[in-house]
Amino acid sequence: MSIFTDLIEDFMEIFMDDFSVYGSSFSEKCHFMVRDGIVLRHKISEKGIGVDKAKVEVMMSLQPPTTVKTIRSFLGHAGFYRRFIKDFSKIVRPLTRLLCKEIKFNFDSKSLAAFHTIKGALVSAPVVQPLD
Repeated sequence: MSIFTDLIEDFMEIFMDDFSVYGSSFSEKCHFMVRDGIVLRHKISEKGIGVDKAKVEVMMSLQPPTTVKTIRSFLGHAGFYRRFIKDFSKIVRPLTRLLCKEIKFNFDSKSLAAFHTIKGALVSAPVVQPLD
């Protein structure tokens, strides 16, 4: 048996056409009959699929990275969307160079421009827009 199956058996009992979810609080259980919710980073409601505005606001409020660790974190999150951003690797080259051990950390104007370009791409279509 897989770990996933073992986990389900600890919290859920499945019958032919029904199931029960166990938990010590309501927040641990599934919610049914809700009007909207976030699924795969998109807001799903009776109006259809939309963008999670909170996610866009967080991306817009990002400040430029100041350390190697924050650059690595930013590139890790942005890299998830690299297939949606044309020339991603070319754009982030000034940032990735700062990750090299031989390079002195100097967040210059090229690095700042790269950060703002990627940040702008992350909040524009098709990255945060739902598929049709």
